[in-house]
Amino acid sequence: MTITTEFRLSSPSLPLVSLTEALPPDNVECVHGLCFEQDARMFIVKIDSGLEIAEADLEALDEVSAATTIGYAGEQTVHNLTVELDDSISQVFNTGSSVAAKLEPTIVTPDGWYEKKVYKDRDSFAESRTRCENHGISLDLISMTTTSSASDDAFPFGLTERQYEALTLALSRGYYESPRQTSTEDLAAELGISQPSLSRLLRRGERQLLSSALQSQEHLNTVSS
Repeated sequence: MTITTEFRLSSPSLPLVSLTEALPPDNVECVHGLCFEQDARMFIVKIDSGLEIAEADLEALDEVSAATTIGYAGEQTVHNLTVELDDSISQVFNTGSSVAAKLEPTIVTPDGWYEKKVYKDRDSFAESRTRCENHGISLDLISMTTTSSASDDAFPFGLTERQYEALTLALSRGYYESPRQTSTEDLAAELGISQPSLSRLLRRGERQLLSSALQSQEHLNTVSS
């Protein structure tokens, strides 16, 4: 089971944000990022060719130490940029989790980075989120969905996928502890749904669990009598 997430990263230190602030494009497509040195990183970006942004324009930015035009992809110009990283950002990149894969190019805007990534599980995403926040990068979750592989077994007790997801999250976050360690509002935010929707999922899931358990007990009693 994997977790597909869409989120926005925000920090004044994020690479390439200054590009969208200083030059005409209000967004830049970053298709790849490679580690170059401890305090620098190489990014492959695409910019609308009609804007006629030259290497000199890019190298004039404080964070860009080198810019090379690679070629063209449709109506976009492809550039290779070497960017000097802020210390805190450098630590995030160099200790990044290997359990996430980028599904689409990163979109860089003056407000930050928009990314769509897949994680092997919910805990891996939570670790990535905590790492970002510990280094001054806020992560605003837009959506989160669970994908089951073809080899995954059916969900137990007759639960639907969403009921199972909501119940397991609630249990792991201490919702069923006394006193409760989290709220339906917090759980709903993690799942990217409204609080009423989360409450309905829990209620229906709980009913299904009870029904399944009681029916199983009735069957055992019948067999043993």
